[in-house]
Amino acid sequence: MQNVKETFIKLLEEDKEFRFTVAGILGYRNILERLEEHDRKFNEVLSELREHRKLLEEHDRKFNEVLSELREHRKLLEEHDRKFNEVVEEIKLLRENFENLYRRVEVTIGSMGRRWGRDLERMVLEIFKEALERRGIKIGKVESFRYVDVTGEVSGRKGTLTEVDVVVKDDKLYLIEVKSHAEVDHVERLHEKREVVEKVLNKTVEKMFIVAVNIDEDAYERAKEMGIEVICGDVIK
Repeated sequence: MQNVKETFIKLLEEDKEFRFTVAGILGYRNILERLEEHDRKFNEVLSELREHRKLLEEHDRKFNEVLSELREHRKLLEEHDRKFNEVVEEIKLLRENFENLYRRVEVTIGSMGRRWGRDLERMVLEIFKEALERRGIKIGKVESFRYVDVTGEVSGRKGTLTEVDVVVKDDKLYLIEVKSHAEVDHVERLHEKREVVEKVLNKTVEKMFIVAVNIDEDAYERAKEMGIEVICGDVIK
C-alpha cells in the first residue's frame, strides 16, 4: 500500500498527463489548465520585464555617457568663455593703447605739419625774395597772423581758423598768402581772410599778394579780378 501511494504521488509530480487525468476525475482539470496557462503567461511577462530591464539599464548607461559628455562640453565651453573674455579684455586694452598712441601721433603730426608748413612758406618767400623787395616788402618783416573765431562774431562761423601772413609797412597793412601751388579756392579764401584781419586788427588792408611756385590759370585770372597781385614761378593752364 505504501508503495502504491508513493508511486501515485510521484506520477502526480512528474507525469503531466496523469496529473490532468486525475484532476479531470476529481473535477479540477480545467483549474489546472488555467493555472498552467497563467504560469506560461506570467513567465512570458517576466521574460519581457527582464528584457525591458536590460533595455532600461542600457538606456541608463547611454544616458550617463551622454551626461558625462555634456559635462565635458560644459567644461570646454566654460574654458572657451574664459579665454574669450581674456581675448576681449586684451582687445579692449590694445584699442585703448592704440587710441592713446593715435592721439599722440596726431598731435605730433599736427605739430610737425605746422612746422613744415611754416618752413615751406619761408622757403617760397626766399625764392621770391627779390620780387617782394621790389614791391617794398622785406621777408624779415613778414609775420604770421592766426585767429580762431570762437564765438563766430567776426567770421560768422564759430571756431573758424584764419591763418595768413601780414606785413605792416609805413603803418600800411599787407596780406600775403604763400602757397606752393595756388588754386581758385585759395584766392577767394584770401578775400575772406582780409575781412577777418581788418576787423581783428582794426586796420584797412592796403594790398593783397599771392606768392606761389605755381598757380592755376583760372586762379590767376580770378586774382586779377579781385585786385590781388600774383607773384609766381609759372601759371598752369
